Amino acid sequence: MKSLGTALAAAMVCLAPAHATPVLPVTEGVSQVVHPAWSKSANIYEVNIRQYTPEGTFRAFEKHLPRLRKMGVDVLWIMPINPISKKERKGSLGSYYAVSDYKAINPEYGDLADFRHLVDAAHRQGFKVIVDWVANHTGWDHVWVEQHPDWYKRNAKGELEGYHYTDLSDHHEETWADVIGLDYGKPEVREGMIDAMGYWLKAADIDGFRCDVAWTLPVAFWDEARTKLDRIKPVFMLAEADTPEMQVHAFDMTYDWKLYHLLIDVARGKAGAADLARLYTDPPRRYPAGAYRMTFTSNHDENSWNGTDRELYGDGADAMAVLAATLPGMPLVYSGQEDGLNKRLKFFDKDTIAWGRFGRAAFYRSLLKLKHHHPALASGMEPGNMELVDAGNPGVFAFRRVKGGDRVTVAVNLTAKPAAVTLPGRKAKTLAGWGWTIAAGR
Repeated sequence: MKSLGTALAAAMVCLAPAHATPVLPVTEGVSQVVHPAWSKSANIYEVNIRQYTPEGTFRAFEKHLPRLRKMGVDVLWIMPINPISKKERKGSLGSYYAVSDYKAINPEYGDLADFRHLVDAAHRQGFKVIVDWVANHTGWDHVWVEQHPDWYKRNAKGELEGYHYTDLSDHHEETWADVIGLDYGKPEVREGMIDAMGYWLKAADIDGFRCDVAWTLPVAFWDEARTKLDRIKPVFMLAEADTPEMQVHAFDMTYDWKLYHLLIDVARGKAGAADLARLYTDPPRRYPAGAYRMTFTSNHDENSWNGTDRELYGDGADAMAVLAATLPGMPLVYSGQEDGLNKRLKFFDKDTIAWGRFGRAAFYRSLLKLKHHHPALASGMEPGNMELVDAGNPGVFAFRRVKGGDRVTVAVNLTAKPAAVTLPGRKAKTLAGWGWTIAAGR
């Protein structure tokens, strides 16, 4: 069996001569995005208002702010706040992403005053707030259908029809019957969308946007939107995408889907330490230096459609969360993960999270505070910030994050069996199955 060091060296061959080691993480070009200073050592948390409390309102969620702040959350990503279309609605409440009015509040959650109250309270407690923005499509009874019927895509017969979607990761095709696509070939659509986004910066003083299926829209639109929104106030922009060109001028952060899927494979025994190493020595895509990647083990889509942490990772759930929190990027926690959310939340109906004793809150708190205390774990992809470490065991993945005099070394056992580990400059030790060690200063 090859040692991890041998496997890592083999993974590097295609990037550089055999005698050279690539500077990690591997990047290409430089991001021109000016990140808000607060984002560089931030953690992000996705808020599902509908399912968070029995009431499903902004005011009810607001009571959780102190707990989340104590846990180490900095950025609240709030799922769509807009009203949901009734025509072609799925389920009893409809999809959060079938918007009927970009400048209104979903009455399920409260009103504009309630949302402003939440944002103000969050700001006072040290949070930043970004809202989920659905620019690609609207619901069938969106106000624009009557006001601007020519803003929508139409079929060969000139009719509106459900949005034809091609998945970015596996390229399967499906039709979203409850929404209709906007035509970004028309300047009026772009102007109207940027105006609607700017409204929320002014009306509620939010701090940015998470942009749904952002990769389906022209990069030029997002570049224009970022420039114009920054004139109102500096914003933070997260794209549901993993295309590097979106991070040159428009977006602070994109999804690290490759890491997410690889973590699932690792937890299921289909991949290992050498595969994780190759993700950084020979990445499938190279991002601009300074770009942020969002690292995660769950979110609203993955939980509802693909499975709970237990379903996806089994006993390796915590180990995979450790990797997501310490590898290059900004770690995400989804609503309920800190309590071991053990069900797939319904997407179109009310399905309240059954909060217990927040059994994983201390675990997440220990991970999230690392970001605050260690510059080496900063969000941006900076060449020289990561070093792979030979742990002396092919079942263990080890790496070091480096910035200035700060060092954070992480070793994670990727198997269910105890694993002997020998890290440079340290005494040999044994990690429990799916165990890990995190050490600072060396």
